Amino acid sequence: MKQLKLHSMRSLRPARLIQCLIVATLLGHDLNCQGQNNSILLPRPQQINYTDDSLKLTDSPDIYPGNYYERWINKTADTLRSPYRIRLSQHLPQIPLNQEEAYRIEITRQHIFVEAVTTTGVYRAMQTLEQLSRKKEGSLVFPTCQITDWPAFRIRGFMQDVGRTYMSIEELEQEIELLSRFKINVFHWHLTENQAWRLESKLYPDLNADKNMTRMPGKYYTLQEAKKLVEFCRQHHVMLIPEIDMPGHSAAFERTFGTDMQSAEGMKILKNILDEVCETFDVPYIHIGTDEVQFTNPSFVPEMVAYLRSKGKKVISWNPGWKYRPGEIDMTQLWSFRGKAQQGIPAIDCRFHYINHFDLFADIITLYNSRIYDCTEGNESIAGSILAVWNDRYIDNEKQIVRENNFYANMLAIAERSWLGGGYGYFNGKYTMLRDSTPKANLEFADFERRLLWHKRHTLSQVPIPYVKQTQVRWRITDPFPNGGDLQKAFPPETNSDTVYIYNGQTYKTHTAQGAGIYLRHVWGDLVPGFYEHPQEMHTAYATTWVFSPQEQEAGLLLEFQNYSRSESDLPPLPGTWDYKGSRAWLNDKEILPPVWENTHRQRSSEIPLGNENCVSRPPLPVKLYKGWNKLLLKLPVGKFQIPETRLVKWMFTAVFVTPDGKEALENIIYAPDKYDTTSNKIPIK
Repeated sequence: MKQLKLHSMRSLRPARLIQCLIVATLLGHDLNCQGQNNSILLPRPQQINYTDDSLKLTDSPDIYPGNYYERWINKTADTLRSPYRIRLSQHLPQIPLNQEEAYRIEITRQHIFVEAVTTTGVYRAMQTLEQLSRKKEGSLVFPTCQITDWPAFRIRGFMQDVGRTYMSIEELEQEIELLSRFKINVFHWHLTENQAWRLESKLYPDLNADKNMTRMPGKYYTLQEAKKLVEFCRQHHVMLIPEIDMPGHSAAFERTFGTDMQSAEGMKILKNILDEVCETFDVPYIHIGTDEVQFTNPSFVPEMVAYLRSKGKKVISWNPGWKYRPGEIDMTQLWSFRGKAQQGIPAIDCRFHYINHFDLFADIITLYNSRIYDCTEGNESIAGSILAVWNDRYIDNEKQIVRENNFYANMLAIAERSWLGGGYGYFNGKYTMLRDSTPKANLEFADFERRLLWHKRHTLSQVPIPYVKQTQVRWRITDPFPNGGDLQKAFPPETNSDTVYIYNGQTYKTHTAQGAGIYLRHVWGDLVPGFYEHPQEMHTAYATTWVFSPQEQEAGLLLEFQNYSRSESDLPPLPGTWDYKGSRAWLNDKEILPPVWENTHRQRSSEIPLGNENCVSRPPLPVKLYKGWNKLLLKLPVGKFQIPETRLVKWMFTAVFVTPDGKEALENIIYAPDKYDTTSNKIPIK
């Protein structure tokens, strides 16, 4: 069955409309939103049943997490003259895993009852209650319902690389507090790098000296600030994992002491530093890195692990990194496609979760659809997932880091997937984009997108979220092949809506695509599928969408053809060009010219901050839409997949019409692969 055309229900034929509504109804049942398909809960609870009534509380004290909900635990409503009843139990029935974060909520017309095993479970319930409540005429109103909820994975977190690029404590606290509302429970703090050692050392103050930092000198965190951040995380039921990277990524250490970490003198100094670290961080885990390094001392890693364990700490290490047997390490964090979980060693999936490589639109679809390490729920070997932000490329504005990485939108995607479990395929599967052949996955993503955008406007209105609605955007991609070309290799056999035709002796094939961002070939090449199953070099494709506007109007256009990763030193485009591939665009047969690029340097450098290379860091292009149908045409050539100007050639495009200020998608328009008669629904008009 084809994809539900979410953007234009009114344009569907009656029989088609009924068919789509039946699918939507069935999926609504699958989504556990019986009677409340407009729920904005994120992440979705495992089980929820609405009972079509409400509880209205007037003159009621707040019940939300910073407001002393602990005073109601194991108390009766009569004692406190309160409608809230919160009970800690030793066990919750019907909870298959992760009892310590599970909870039950019952809301009737008279009271709110919360039951959990730990105060963390109560805290998670409070996040759900806050999202359920609505303020109305001075009262709090809750829908009556029963919820039984638990996380599918026990680790659901994010990492900020502050070793390369310092971020203020205020920024980190804001991220931790806001994401805890969506049940994120881990903050991974990557504190040391080649560029700088960002954690204060009282024993070795030269470690934090300006002369020993090559980026943002003088920027580091005091031990007191680190202790306070641990406590801040604890208040929000988030576990802080500090990382002291060793023995690689340690040029700052070597500049300070004039010796390698793996030397006898280096190990002695490092153990003294780890004493400070363990005293400062009252947390269960210390992360020791061990990635991307040549080991010259075979006793280094085992000795450091043993030393930290002797101080009561559990130890996490990157994989690939040092090779451990079960029992030699407490947890591994998997990076790149080479990361492999080992039986008997819990693993955190970070393999394709480097959001510094993600574009604005396409990768969030992959992230939301994909199972974590291809598992539907956690187990002893698979603990969960962490999304990582690596800042190899210097960005001198922390809000730009948040914006460029589409940080909050991606975090909400993993917050739901890691809490709810499930998913479709993995990053190396066919669910890396919205496809006509997967209507259930598409509808689930559209429902997530709806809830994400609600929270963008309400819960997260104070932070930059460049993401706008994209599930309504439809394309026709036309691809020329030499006569006799193998069409099946270019288009996966499970897709549909294909058309093959001949023009001037040339064979062409077209296929519909959906979304504001389309990878023809993914940033990670053949590892992660894009539009083409077997993309070829020296190739040109064309993407067309017809946009129906009910009136002539001014609009904005987000447009780009090469998303710049935040860990690459890629050169900016040449003046007057969109990219190094020769991409071009036309709206109503008038060419859309690229912006004036802020960066003009011709030598690759990671120390020149990104300017306006990515569309999220520049105003949308001002365009005019005429009343009726408008044609947007993109020419998408690709040369070689390896070029000197850009390490990761992304054969892709991003295009969506937005409000002139760029804050929202333009809602009063219709996208279609072919224009059609909107009065009779005859498709297409040639």
